[in-house]
Amino acid sequence: MTALPFDAATIATAAAIIFVAYTVFGLTGFGSSITAAPFLVLLFPLRFMVPMIVVLDLVSASTMTLRNHGHVAWRELGRLAPWIAVGMITGVTLLVHAPERPLLALLALFVLGYLARAVLVRRKPAPIAPRWAPVFGASGGVFTALFGTGGPIYAIFLTSRIADKSALRATNGMLILATALGRIGLFAGAALYAQPGLVPLAALLIPVALAGLWLGGRLHVRLPAERVVQAIQLVLLIGALNLLRRVVLG
Repeated sequence: MTALPFDAATIATAAAIIFVAYTVFGLTGFGSSITAAPFLVLLFPLRFMVPMIVVLDLVSASTMTLRNHGHVAWRELGRLAPWIAVGMITGVTLLVHAPERPLLALLALFVLGYLARAVLVRRKPAPIAPRWAPVFGASGGVFTALFGTGGPIYAIFLTSRIADKSALRATNGMLILATALGRIGLFAGAALYAQPGLVPLAALLIPVALAGLWLGGRLHVRLPAERVVQAIQLVLLIGALNLLRRVVLG
């Protein structure tokens, strides 16, 4: 394998972050990127981290989707898909051309907003009308391309419309698989995969992501959902605050 332009400590830290993030993915069907991104951007530039993690999303989502494709709510995906594509094209344009520091601040604020909603909104959401699909699809597409964090936006829409737990998890997985394929094409077109060390590091981390996915799948049926959510929220809060500190202090 090509020598990586990172020291052993950086690679080990990245592997630990990926393992935790994809355990979350195995538990919930989404959440890998929003868990990993606030920590990985402390190790790697944003334009390096985002295309790297989408490779792991593709492999992990493929594994999950192959096992659960029969439960996918295809009609709900069809409502979101065209608007996601529009949002992703916008997001990739921003990722390539916008200054990194404002984007990192936006990522931190996005995570904090996600946490605030999770803490404040406790009741089961009322069904969201299909006419809102363009809003959730396009905004989710932007954040999917920018940070890989569109999953929570899609989840707000899908959770309100899909009652079955297995169908929701499978639909989230299929959505991540489809958007990962689209992002890889867009990132390749923008030459982001030509960055030194990106592809070899992604290849090195694939087994780590799969191990986390396996563990999350086992824990999915064993752990109290409330405790899992609380632990994830704590991790996200730490990551977002660390990221804000980096943006403010430089």
